[in-house]
Amino acid sequence: MSEIDIRTLPRVTYSNINEDFSGVHAVLDRIIPEVRATLGREHPNFIDGADNTDGASYDAAYPVDRSVKLGTFYAASQEAVARAVEAACKAYPSWRKAGWQQRVAIARRAADIVEARKFEIAAACLLEVGKSRMEAIGEVEEAIDIIRFYSAEMETNKGFDRPLQQAQERETTLDVLRPYGVFAVIAPFNFPVALSIGMSICALLAGNTVVFKPSPMAGLTGRLITDCFVEAGFPAGVFNLVNGGNETGAALAGHPGIDGIAFTGSHSVGMMLQRTFGSGGAHARPVLAEMGGKNPTYVAASADLDTAVSGMVRSAFGLQGQKCSAGSVVFVHDSIAKPFVERLAEAAAKLKIGDPYQQDVFMGPVINEAARDRFVAAVEAAKTAGATVHGGAVLDSEVHNKGFFVQPAIVTGLPDNHALHHDELFLPFLTVRTFSDLNDAIERGNAVQYGLTAGIYTKDDAELEQFLDTAEAGVLYANRASGATTGAWPGIQTFCGWKGSGTGSKGGLGSWYLPQFMREQSRTIMRG
Repeated sequence: MSEIDIRTLPRVTYSNINEDFSGVHAVLDRIIPEVRATLGREHPNFIDGADNTDGASYDAAYPVDRSVKLGTFYAASQEAVARAVEAACKAYPSWRKAGWQQRVAIARRAADIVEARKFEIAAACLLEVGKSRMEAIGEVEEAIDIIRFYSAEMETNKGFDRPLQQAQERETTLDVLRPYGVFAVIAPFNFPVALSIGMSICALLAGNTVVFKPSPMAGLTGRLITDCFVEAGFPAGVFNLVNGGNETGAALAGHPGIDGIAFTGSHSVGMMLQRTFGSGGAHARPVLAEMGGKNPTYVAASADLDTAVSGMVRSAFGLQGQKCSAGSVVFVHDSIAKPFVERLAEAAAKLKIGDPYQQDVFMGPVINEAARDRFVAAVEAAKTAGATVHGGAVLDSEVHNKGFFVQPAIVTGLPDNHALHHDELFLPFLTVRTFSDLNDAIERGNAVQYGLTAGIYTKDDAELEQFLDTAEAGVLYANRASGATTGAWPGIQTFCGWKGSGTGSKGGLGSWYLPQFMREQSRTIMRG
């Protein structure tokens, strides 16, 4: 195969679903086996500019074939976590004084390095998470855009230093945003590149130093991100990597040298961090948390069913439903409920489930045995309640017996007050509810603890306005074939969780996220 110039290939986003990606697949055909050939190696933590193996070693498994070892990682000991925080504290004064221009220059170099290595990073993402090819490469493209978007935000706002009005001629007044100090960045498995980079790069651009803990299931991409940042020129101690699970996370959040936490994960853990870290000390500290969702879609009688089915399938079952923005409940008008469900079930049944190495695979395995067991329990609970489950089988075949593969589940006839309509499952599991009045449907869709995303399919402008005015979620989509509730992109859609989906009123991917990593200071200076 002749060498392909990757600069000529189309960029994969979450929206351009009809592009010709044959060239992208050709590169992945070469890169994925190369990355697979490197599996099983040791991946140390990175503290104060050097590799570190202080802690219990553990092996991470390839979700598609759990007999294959992704690599050996180290759950950082409490002492190693302390060294990482101390290194970040030591590096903070010089990093803060370096100035926003230098920080932006290094961040932009990091974006260029990630872009040059994007197929390698995407292959690692595919292997450790079980993402489809397009999901994996799209995530890395998103991460590149995240770095460049926030670098531009810092530059456009001149480091967020602004002159204020003067009370008298000799007085100079300024409003400046200043970093907090050391941020802990705690990232999930499902978007191990984009979310890790998004939280980390904002903390770094703002002048904070970082101790980064990826999911224990996402150490490959965690180390690749670290290597890219080191190559870009982030000084020793400014960005530190500690792997591990709950114990490592608890040691990190509990260290007195941590000044703020950026977290993406479950509602229960996010709220625990808010209580114990955010308000549990001598003074309040920032907890910037995104904590999941139970994201409704409304399909009105006037909807284009082809568009609605396409968007629903992609949002409910993409990445095996393991997205905080996944469409997990759909409200369908009574008059079209039967044909909609039939077409939706037919489309879901045609999705190819298997090894994401293959170009046409849409769904890989769920991440681990606990997720599989949660899926089985949800299907059984639906059947016990008298509902009809379309699909929902655990797959057992020569192709599927080495990972935790399941069929998408579409559930109809579930009692309206059932917990499966309200609890986040993080699985390819969609419940269907019907309505005759849109206002009533939206009230029921709002009646959950979450408020992350919501979608609608309608040709009626009044219904659209009603949805936009009353849906209680930070991210709204209308009539989108590429995703009913998913597909946000930096600088194009912001991503803010209302209610139990987030701890703040400003979300990621937009102009108001970066300033949250800084605190305001007013300066009044008399001269002469």
